[in-house]
Amino acid sequence: MPIFLRWLLRLGPANPIAVRLVQNASRRSKHLYVRSAYLAVLILVLLWAMLANSPGSNVSYRELASAGATSFALIAYLQVGLICVIAPVFMAGAIAQEANPKTWDIILTTPMSKLEIVLGNLFGRLFFVLALLFASLPLFALTQFFGGVPGKSIINAYIVSAGAATLVGAIAIALSVSRLAGQRAVFTFYVSVVTYIATTIAIDAWLRTRGMGMGSNGDGVTVFTALNPFLAIRAQLSPTTYPSADPGAYSGIAGFMLSSPAAAWSTFSILISVFLAGFSTLTVRSGGLKRVTQNATSAPWYRKMFGLTGADEEHRPPRTVWSNPIAWREAAARNATLGRMLARWSFVSLGALTALVVVILYHTGTLNTNDFRFIIKSLVFTEVFLISLVALNMAATAVAGEREDGTLDLILTTPITPKLYLSGKMRGLVAYLLPLIAVPVFTLLVAGLYAMFGGFGKKELAQYTHKVPGGGSFDVPVIIPEAGIVLAVMLVPFIAFCVMIGLHWSLKSKGTLSAVVGTVAVVFISAGILGMCGWASASDMPVIGPALAALSPASLIDAMVSPVERLDETVNQPGEEGLVVARMAMGIGAVVSAGIYIAIVYGVLTAMVRNFDFTVRKLAGTK
Repeated sequence: MPIFLRWLLRLGPANPIAVRLVQNASRRSKHLYVRSAYLAVLILVLLWAMLANSPGSNVSYRELASAGATSFALIAYLQVGLICVIAPVFMAGAIAQEANPKTWDIILTTPMSKLEIVLGNLFGRLFFVLALLFASLPLFALTQFFGGVPGKSIINAYIVSAGAATLVGAIAIALSVSRLAGQRAVFTFYVSVVTYIATTIAIDAWLRTRGMGMGSNGDGVTVFTALNPFLAIRAQLSPTTYPSADPGAYSGIAGFMLSSPAAAWSTFSILISVFLAGFSTLTVRSGGLKRVTQNATSAPWYRKMFGLTGADEEHRPPRTVWSNPIAWREAAARNATLGRMLARWSFVSLGALTALVVVILYHTGTLNTNDFRFIIKSLVFTEVFLISLVALNMAATAVAGEREDGTLDLILTTPITPKLYLSGKMRGLVAYLLPLIAVPVFTLLVAGLYAMFGGFGKKELAQYTHKVPGGGSFDVPVIIPEAGIVLAVMLVPFIAFCVMIGLHWSLKSKGTLSAVVGTVAVVFISAGILGMCGWASASDMPVIGPALAALSPASLIDAMVSPVERLDETVNQPGEEGLVVARMAMGIGAVVSAGIYIAIVYGVLTAMVRNFDFTVRKLAGTK
């Protein structure tokens, strides 16, 4: 065999690391379940979409083609979403396992080159994602039998999804090779991917509302379309409602992004992946980017400012411990490092400052009413989403992490009871998250107080006039004044619910990674179902609908910021009685929802205490 061909094979199919990863992972039943569930979801969604979009038994060819095109668009979006969710899960092992210094010590003693090490890790883990992606190709091909789905659209959808998977994999390998990440960074990596997608979608929507997109109305493609796989797919599947720029209308990179966003996304993702792989090759045998610094003899000034001691000091000033030491440890020990303290209080300060700046910009006329409500809603949505993810990560690793490092074995030798241990975990985590929960509550409170006090002299900004379809009109506050209080009543028990579900999975899981994945899946599925039910009920059911909207933070925030659009069956009544009834129903619904979440928390806690000894003994010695 020619030497050059042998060299190429060792970079790809014959790479020892890639072969090891593919062979070992292929024997795991978990991957089989993931592939089966992925295809089952796509099949069920396609079947449901075809039945829902078909008007009846007598269907014309035109209606059948329209149903096929709509169904294809739905599963194309779903496939991109599933790839963005599943790819970080498969790639998380590259961060959690290969970031271990002992693993790298063994790999670096082999005769493999730097490029072989990097590409072996990348191709070995990316194989499962790409195999999962192209396993659904026959399902997509079936949509062409109904018409309305060109083959080019199918190919472009797969190219966009493959580009997203490749980019996520390259970022994970770069983090692993640089040694800057460990098991704690797995969830941060996952959150960063989701946050980036949500942020680019929000910015694109805001630019389109300002008329800064393509098309005659300015509501088409923007420069952020080519930076997001969902938006790139949308530009490909909806050229009339989401138009791109005409070829040749713009030059350079901007013209490429505005005229061909799907091709631009695929090109950028491949180029960034190649750059990250090349950069990783340069650092893989040099010990990564992580530098070992000498221990200081005393605490630097910036650590003293936060009440922290030096890295090598064995004595710490005494601190007052709560009646429950586990609760105090969870709430206080998570602030033991400078990075965690800065991250926590930066979120609080930046969130509060952003809320004040948005209100000031609205008061000075820089923002109009629609932009103000959109920004407030986006801010609160993003903040609640991030807080929920942080709560899930902390809770999912609270017990499993202590089992892995042996701390749980030491705690079990103390007089601490299972009830004291588990309730202390929940209390400490919720107490730690309270300053973060205060940020979205403060955002709605500031906006609500601005509306309640009449815009501080600008009454036209504090409210707007809504015309009832049947006749008449009334004034609606730009933000419901009690929105912050209603959100606080419901959000704290919801976060406690997230924490308790995380503790449940953390107790029964062998490792932190499986606990995090299980917790995120359960909470997101349950919250998503409740949110969709609340969102649909809020607009279709009078009086009861606003109360049901409080079942999920997402539907509640949406209803409080946009009551006229989301609670139309209740609000569109003669006079202002409809809006008053809707506000009262949301308040009552928030109290009832809080009671439901508290009851679930108490029930799960009781069950965990009852089965604590059995579960701990069953997983004893697990690392």
